[in-house]
Formats: sequence, structure tokens, C-alpha cells
Amino acid sequence: MSAVEILGLVASGAVAGAINAIAGGGTLLTFPTLLFFNTPPVMANATSTLALVIGTAGSVYGYRRHLEAVKRWLWRFVPVSVMGGLIGSALLTRTSNETFSKLVPFLILFATVIFLAQGIVGRVVRREMAAGEKPHRVWVAVAFQFAVSIYGGYFGAGIGILMLASLGFIGLGNIHEMNTLKTVLSSLINLVAATWFICAGLIDWPKAAVMTAGALAGYYLGSHYSQRIPPNRVRQIITAIGFILSAATFYKEFVDR
Repeated sequence: MSAVEILGLVASGAVAGAINAIAGGGTLLTFPTLLFFNTPPVMANATSTLALVIGTAGSVYGYRRHLEAVKRWLWRFVPVSVMGGLIGSALLTRTSNETFSKLVPFLILFATVIFLAQGIVGRVVRREMAAGEKPHRVWVAVAFQFAVSIYGGYFGAGIGILMLASLGFIGLGNIHEMNTLKTVLSSLINLVAATWFICAGLIDWPKAAVMTAGALAGYYLGSHYSQRIPPNRVRQIITAIGFILSAATFYKEFVDR
């Protein structure tokens, strides 16, 4: 690899790691960067997944003080996340990226709009839970998480935003705890997918190693410094990222052809 390619991969990994730590969507940076440096599409997708899942360790560590608060939710979401990630990664090795890539802008836009409305719905859910009513939306969120996990195993761009929107609907209100849960679940989805891709021989190892170095730094710095920002400001950043990613992918899929 040339010095330009190394710098490009490190930089894209670092920025993608920081974006994923705050909201999600880093794949939309690492994937096209790998394509730019002449990596075949399916291999680029697999290599990006591996680089970002290894970097997730930095993000989980950055959110470590919130892990205790989200443990009670893990038993509901971990099984479907692992199963969905396995199904999605298996589909990638058997089908084209084209259909899912066309859905990406719609999914991100939909999730961002939901995220904007989650504060109102979250307050309603918390009132129901305080009154002793059964939180039916939890199981709706579990089903939604399964669908997100399948998509995440297949391509994965924007799964963080999708998960944050869903977590808001089940009554979670602390944005940092939501980010912690989102980070753990997305890391499991990507770990399952990356393992499948390794077994399928889809990884460009030199590029994965270089991109991982940047992702580790980006994940840690993103998760660490985002917690110093007021929760309302973090929500604004997440919403802005969602609309920017949506606009960029709409342009790429439907205009720039």
C-alpha cells in the first residue's frame, strides 16, 4: 500500500469510529474508502465490518461506567442480535449488495425522524411502566432489533441510529446509557458477521489492520468526549448525522449515477 492509501484508511477508520461511538453510520465512510482504493465491493464490506468491530473495544471501554445500568436489557436484546447478525452475514455471501444499498437512505431517514419523536413517546412509556402497565413496546423493540441485526450483518450502515430510535421507544431516556447499549449490541452483530466473513475468506487483511488502528482511536475518543457534552447537544448531533447520512446516500443512489 502507498502512503496515501495508508493515510486514507487510517483517517476513514478514525472518523468512522468516532461517528459510530456517537450515533452510528461509520460504514458509510469506510466502505466507499475501501472501494476507492480498488477493493472489490463484497470484500470491502467484509473488511470494513472487521475493522470497525475490533475498534468497538475502544468504545465499550469508553462507556464502561454505564454498563451496570443497561445490564437488565441485555438478556432481551443479545440473543436476537446474535441470531440476526448471523442470518444477515450469511445472506451477504449469497446475494448482491444492490437491494440493501438502495434501502439504506430510506432506513436512515426513517430512523432519524423516529429519533426526533422518541422523547414524547418515551415519556408515555415511562408513565405506563410507573403505573404497572405491561410495556408491550419492549417486545416490539426486540422484534425490530432482530430485523436491524439482519440488516446489520448484511451491510450495517446506520444500525446505530436505528437502534437508538428503538431504545427511545421502550422508555430509555439517558442518551449515554442508550449509546452504551447500542454499542454493545452493534459490536455483537458485527462480531458475528466478521467471524462469518473470515471463515468465507472475504477479508483484505493488510487494509483491515490499517483501518483498525484508526478505528480504535476514533471509537475511544468519540465515546469519551461525547459524554462531556450535554445530553440535548448529543441528541442534536445524532439527528444531524442522521440527516446528513440520509442526504448523502440518497444522492449517491438516485442522483449521482
